[in-house]
Amino acid sequence: MVMLASPAMAAIEERPAYPKVLPMRERAAVVNRLLADRLDTVVPAIMRERGVDMWVIVARENFEEPVVATMLDAESLLARRRTILVFFDPGPGKPLERFTVSRYGLGGLFAPSWEPEKQPDQWARLAEIIAELNPSHIAINSSPLTAFADGMTLSAYEGMMAALTPAMRSRIIRDEQLAVRWLETRTPAEMAIYPEVMRLAHAILAEGLSSAVITPGKTTTRDVVWWYRQKIADLGLTAWFQPSVAISRKGAERALSGDTVIEKGDLIWTDFGITYLRFNTDTQQNAYVLRDGETEAPAGLRAGLNASNRLQDALTDSFRAGDTGNAVLARARARALAEGLDPSIYSHPIGFHGHGAGTAIGFWDNQNPDPRGEHRVFPNTAWSIELSATAAVPEWGGQRIGFKTEQDAFFDGNKVTYIDKRRTELWLIGKGGK
Repeated sequence: MVMLASPAMAAIEERPAYPKVLPMRERAAVVNRLLADRLDTVVPAIMRERGVDMWVIVARENFEEPVVATMLDAESLLARRRTILVFFDPGPGKPLERFTVSRYGLGGLFAPSWEPEKQPDQWARLAEIIAELNPSHIAINSSPLTAFADGMTLSAYEGMMAALTPAMRSRIIRDEQLAVRWLETRTPAEMAIYPEVMRLAHAILAEGLSSAVITPGKTTTRDVVWWYRQKIADLGLTAWFQPSVAISRKGAERALSGDTVIEKGDLIWTDFGITYLRFNTDTQQNAYVLRDGETEAPAGLRAGLNASNRLQDALTDSFRAGDTGNAVLARARARALAEGLDPSIYSHPIGFHGHGAGTAIGFWDNQNPDPRGEHRVFPNTAWSIELSATAAVPEWGGQRIGFKTEQDAFFDGNKVTYIDKRRTELWLIGKGGK
């Protein structure tokens, strides 16, 4: 028998406190410190992992390249004119070299290597540098599968290729792994910060699912959506997607949203995420609005959330370093079905982007193997454990409800750990709740 969490404890549980939100100057210092560490450690590791000794990344003002956008210091913000970043590996035992083929350097992280007064043509200067360094393999970001590794535009490719000698052109590699590995890899320094970002997201989310925001019979789901947006803005943060708020109601054939007024007895679901210190969060939690005389949610709703938590366990226990996302999906679904669950798994990497670089683990509209799930799972990666378990609610006449949950987690290569815990109880709103 599955033991459910104590409803009394859920009713009196304190919602999480807000951690300090850093002022902009302090945020910039954190971002620059983490970036310097990443450039010194992640780039050499992934280039040697791929057997590439030069990586050229090109961005253009007003048309940002996904990788370049994460390599600029906190003061540079965006690409200027044309930004060309170059990494070169001179060989074992020697530090990686990095520079920008630009008039100016970038925050002390990339040294400038172009003087237009001596060589007016930026592409020609890049070609001179490549000839001097004589790399064996020159990787560029080009991929038909993932946008994260497809930053080399046609015009940039044509400009670069026209400037290179035939011998150097033959060394060009259209690599779609370097970009993904850079974006998906989380460092120890980053994982010391990420929990604070998650705690902030959880505090906002929980306040929105409380009597401080929701008055049954008055507040609409759209009101809660815009409360989230305003709260995020007031804190000086960014919403990377429009929050979603919907309710499941006894007798309703589908989830209700928009201008639906929230009533007692409703199950509220929200999907919410912020961007802070360049990290993204993506979290789904659920709350129950107590009816008069109730001090707990109906047992069927609590059992439904428990089923979703069990599906989370089936997924997180199925991670294996080196497996594809499709393999993880198949293993998790097999376990869930064997346990009598009705699963739908649609999890994804998270980090610099909300729907981050890396392998997909299922899609809500496709629970079968998918080409986007063929990337391997690597250690030191972060994930949104996003899924739904559908269960019948006896108190609602056997009505079937999809209990959707999402919680961000970290895979160290051996186990998956939630970055800031996971929610195993329904938030309670109303008398006895908060």
